[in-house]
Amino acid sequence: MKVRHVIFFTLIIANVVVLLTHWYGWLLLTIPLLVLAAYDVWQKRHTILQIYPVIGHLRYLFESIRPEIQQYFVESNINGRPFNREYRALVYQRAKGETDKRPFGTQFDVYRSGYEWIEHSLSPKAIITDNLTVRFGGDDCQQPYTASPFNISAMSYGALSKNAIMALNKGAKLGGFAHNTGEGGLSPHHLKYGGDLIWQIGTGYFGCRDEAGQFDAQLFAQKASLESVKMIELKLSQGAKPGHGGILPAQKLTEEIAAIRHVPMGQDVLSPMAHSAFSSPTGLLKFIRELRHLSAGKPVGFKFCLGNKCEFFAIAKAMLATNITPDFITVDGSEGGTGAAPIEFTNSVGTPLLDAIIFVDDVLVSLGLREHIKIIASGKIISAFHIAKIIAVGADAVNSARGMMFALGCIQSRSCNTDKCPTGIATQDPSRYRFLDIDEKSQRVCNYHNATMRHLTELLQACAITDLQQLTRQHIKRRINATSSTDYEALHPSQREGCLLKPDTVPVQWATDWHRASAEHW
Repeated sequence: MKVRHVIFFTLIIANVVVLLTHWYGWLLLTIPLLVLAAYDVWQKRHTILQIYPVIGHLRYLFESIRPEIQQYFVESNINGRPFNREYRALVYQRAKGETDKRPFGTQFDVYRSGYEWIEHSLSPKAIITDNLTVRFGGDDCQQPYTASPFNISAMSYGALSKNAIMALNKGAKLGGFAHNTGEGGLSPHHLKYGGDLIWQIGTGYFGCRDEAGQFDAQLFAQKASLESVKMIELKLSQGAKPGHGGILPAQKLTEEIAAIRHVPMGQDVLSPMAHSAFSSPTGLLKFIRELRHLSAGKPVGFKFCLGNKCEFFAIAKAMLATNITPDFITVDGSEGGTGAAPIEFTNSVGTPLLDAIIFVDDVLVSLGLREHIKIIASGKIISAFHIAKIIAVGADAVNSARGMMFALGCIQSRSCNTDKCPTGIATQDPSRYRFLDIDEKSQRVCNYHNATMRHLTELLQACAITDLQQLTRQHIKRRINATSSTDYEALHPSQREGCLLKPDTVPVQWATDWHRASAEHW
């Protein structure tokens, strides 16, 4: 309904109430509201209306006038970039199967520093969609996995409701892409619909820990053998709170979640800051080899947020010393989201995704190991251009949490840690999450993924690129100032393959950290 229609009918109702001064005049107003409330509770398309009958319509009323308000701010060049809500609106449209086209062309100041674009070709080429897949699994992997380049990032059951987890997994099943479990363990809700899973193991070893909180190899092997589990991701740190450990507030801990995680009730669930199963780079790689063996040869990698570069060089040296390599490395940018973390960590700790991906890619190339290890990027990746850009600078695939949350209906109320999420997504309150319709929301997750992949295909075709691996740093341009621009290859020149293998070819900017690094300690 248009805003003018809402105003028109509101005025009519107001006039009727004023004119009908008898008691049945109020009845004329009350009955339609009761009918509307009944409809809101009965329908399954909008979770907010089910939880907040009648008054929930105010949210959609304000949303309907948002484009005009938003356009003012965009044209005013605040930060020279669109607000996050524009991308949220984009995801909503794609998830709902609505048109996502925009009129009037570019809305940014294209001469403002920081503006970015991808170079197209005057000879576009059709693309075979089978080329838009990524194969995970190195030489020591007996069960390689072929994945979509666009998957669901780590979000635990506990941080999200059971209905949200089931909707995400069913969406992954419908769309043929992967769903990262987050560090909260494997739950029946992850397994119900059979979507492909990346099982994340954090410092708390939730779901594969003994009574003392230590890693339980037998329990891990039992769960890793499940057909739905396609890959194992060992979490070292995450972008929103690197070095801090995960947090599940006590008010969101249910008996079911406690049983799944093997933790006691009545207190915050705090993941340790570091792993107890290993304490050195060499120990990390040996543990990865153990996990690969226990999972019968499934791809195993680790996730981290880049901090001290010397420590990643230490892992690199351990790879050379042990001849053990992970099948993939997930790089989480400091801009990644979370349900709960201190503001100092969310705003001021860790390396941003772009810098981290470029560094990790360059190091693996410099070691001669890049072809054996895939890189997954995670951190505020929502649109097809975001995907193309981060793959161009060094990633093989991307994970999205924020985008998938928007597809579920997240409105960023930022009440994830209070258990009062108004959309039933980030809450364990059954009076809220039961209204999140799994069938409806799973289709939206699938729609969002498929639409974004379709737009990625169109982008590549426009650039005459027929394979994701053909994307390079030269394809992405960035404006430096009003009169000059360059590409990412010029900004971040690629390193020569194998240059770290000889003392006299170590890049100057890495020399100090490289020589300080040791495979035996961080």
